[in-house]
Amino acid sequence: MRGRWSVGAVCALSVLLAALLTGCQRSAGSGDTGAAQDGRLGERASPTVSSGYGAEFLGVDECSSFGTTSFTEVPCAGERAAARVVARYDGTVSDGPPCPATTDFVLHISEQSSTSDEDGDGTIAQGYACMRKLEPPHPGDPGGGGGPRTIVGDCVYGSGDGQVRETACDGSGAKKPQYKVVKAVDTRAKCPASTALYVQLGGTEPVGCARPV
Repeated sequence: MRGRWSVGAVCALSVLLAALLTGCQRSAGSGDTGAAQDGRLGERASPTVSSGYGAEFLGVDECSSFGTTSFTEVPCAGERAAARVVARYDGTVSDGPPCPATTDFVLHISEQSSTSDEDGDGTIAQGYACMRKLEPPHPGDPGGGGGPRTIVGDCVYGSGDGQVRETACDGSGAKKPQYKVVKAVDTRAKCPASTALYVQLGGTEPVGCARPV
């Protein structure tokens, strides 16, 4: 049976994992520095059923369809394929490794008990899949205005209360860009003198040096 993602519905066999809706971006920062939080997600969330195309449900290099209410694992060569898994981890985003920098969005996989799962052990483990669209535009690219991570080349705007959110650098988003992340460093002291905002990126170089645009 093909793996299926249904937004807003609770599968009888699934334990639903809480997540954000597509396009909703978690606050990218807090505090008087306007620091952005790594892991600001443009995500798809749902319970899952079982895999039909690989040894693991939505394993690396497998593909999903797009839809407004559901997401299904499909053959990558098929016309319904819209995004490819670039990384796949067990557990939750908050506890696991970050997705690759240019990930477009994240699919959360809820734990499920089933007699027809991919390896026959009766369960599909809770996890998340980092997805890259097969066709542009790619919101996870530098300056694209989306994706689960803020990276060098991204732009942000002040959203109030000392917080910032990411937006497209070309001005095509709902909000105009105010700052652009031009460098990632391990400490604020290594940012250029022109830095006007410190953006929290996470990883080994967690400080983003942003300047006005």
